[in-house]
Amino acid sequence: MARAPLLQLSDIGLTFGGNPVFDGLDLVVQQGDRVALVGRNGSGKSTLMKVMAGLVEPDHGSRVVPPGVRVGYMEQEPDLSGFETLGDFAASALDAGEEYKVAMVAEGLKFRPETPVATASGGERRRAALAKLLAEAPELMLLDEPTNHLDIEAIGWLEDQLRETRTAFVLISHDRAFLRALTRATLWIDRGQVRRNEQGFEHFEEWREKTWAEEDEARHKLDRKIKAEAKWAVEGISARRKRNMGRVRALQDLRAERAAQIRRQGTAAMELESSGQSGKRVIEARGLSKRFGEKQIVKGFDLRVLRGDRVAFVGPNGVGKTTLLKMLTGEVAPDEGSVTLGTNLEIAVFDQARATLDLDMTLWDGMVNDPDMRVSGRSDQVMVRGQPRHVVAYLKDFLFDEQQARAPIGSLSGGERARLLLARIMAKPSNLLILDEPTNDLDVETLDLLQDILGEYDGTVLLVSHDRDFIDRVATTTIAMEGDGRATVYAGGWSDYQTQKALAAEPAAAKPVKPTTAPAKPAPEKPATPAPARKSGLSFTEKHRLEELPGVIEKLEFEIGKLNALLSDPDLFTREPVKFRKATEMLAERQGALDAAEEEWLTLEEKAAS
Repeated sequence: MARAPLLQLSDIGLTFGGNPVFDGLDLVVQQGDRVALVGRNGSGKSTLMKVMAGLVEPDHGSRVVPPGVRVGYMEQEPDLSGFETLGDFAASALDAGEEYKVAMVAEGLKFRPETPVATASGGERRRAALAKLLAEAPELMLLDEPTNHLDIEAIGWLEDQLRETRTAFVLISHDRAFLRALTRATLWIDRGQVRRNEQGFEHFEEWREKTWAEEDEARHKLDRKIKAEAKWAVEGISARRKRNMGRVRALQDLRAERAAQIRRQGTAAMELESSGQSGKRVIEARGLSKRFGEKQIVKGFDLRVLRGDRVAFVGPNGVGKTTLLKMLTGEVAPDEGSVTLGTNLEIAVFDQARATLDLDMTLWDGMVNDPDMRVSGRSDQVMVRGQPRHVVAYLKDFLFDEQQARAPIGSLSGGERARLLLARIMAKPSNLLILDEPTNDLDVETLDLLQDILGEYDGTVLLVSHDRDFIDRVATTTIAMEGDGRATVYAGGWSDYQTQKALAAEPAAAKPVKPTTAPAKPAPEKPATPAPARKSGLSFTEKHRLEELPGVIEKLEFEIGKLNALLSDPDLFTREPVKFRKATEMLAERQGALDAAEEEWLTLEEKAAS
């Protein structure tokens, strides 16, 4: 049964100077569609979404929305002028008596509707815009980076809402895990062309590589044909001039076709250079406590960070992740406890607020006026890892062209601002990177490159992020901040943290499960509940321990299985040596603990039987 269309774009063309953003674009969104909209930063994703929302008028073409269909749009920078509170804005399109819908959504998104617009942060304004869209529940939702400024819990809540809704949506996001979980089709903007694949984002990279391979093959065939025709034009013209001139014109058409092809934009030439080895111990924190009024940030927190570690900090917004980072680097003093920094540290900081960027400056001025990059007496060069570079040449490494170099920073998209900030911190040699929400607004290709660079970086990384996929790919240690001063250290990335947290939450006396593989040595039979008569020789503490041990053994066996699965990856050692080392150490520790637990269980069983 055919689905009814909710939105149709026909022959859309739009140009903002230079190459067209879109030309001859046709697009249909139907009932039940769950579409990922992807493309490089600056490719026109947000512009296309505004055309779909009717907020940008194309140069030519038509936009058709059937009568009775509402199209809702969540923009990145909502206009809240004229509203006193965030709740007033979020409820502005609802009927009287429906304000409760905003309250329900606000709880999941973690924002207070009573917050005055005048004092609301950018993140609170975006959450209000998202709450407005969800509360209105239109037939088609257009979501532009909805996960930005949401913490992991709120992202999980939003993911559940969108998974359960029957409303169609088109979604722009940098969060791979979010896109994989929700989308069933993919729109890909590439050099002004919009392609559609009837598979979700999970299959995007495979589809993209296949498309590019076919494009390269077609270009190669065209180049060979042009070369053959050009050789004929020089050597093979005969007296049959009329026919030959037609062939020469055909050659000119081939050359024009080749020249009109837009070259694929390469990946940014990002590079991190270590300023030299720091000491083996980078940070030693003991007994840290910090409070702001009634709010406890951490209490009795201990942490040792060694050279090469990648430490991720996760937790709800406002729990104090950035404050803890600043305590660990000496920028903020703890109320109690001490922080000892290692030797030879050179620190580079990526600021989530982009506060170091002056939006009124041009990219050129923003680079040459940076004290860390200034070349004495030169207004056209910057110092990049100890060597002078022309400012435009260095900006081109990060995919900016010469025209953008003279444009104000405020005209850049969110992803382009993030790339500019990366350009500034990567120009400076460092051995300790502080990355506070570095993934916001970055496209998939740049995220891949940043992940690879961090994998090869000789220094140490402290990372705050709500991007679960990125944490899994980068982190060797995860610190979960759960509020009320609780900060727990877990080995591995986000998925490892979730597994360990789930294991810790299981009842201590869970029923044991037989292992799926034969143990290294014969495992003792583990009765679920030993008979009371057999425990007569045990003390009360020993009885409790005997009942507890089967659950302990089961937990250790599960953890060993997870670690064995991780270490079975043959490329792990070369790709992530620090993670391989930590996993190996954990496996040895867990195996020793399992041997000890099994030995203790046998001893107590024998004592109970006697």
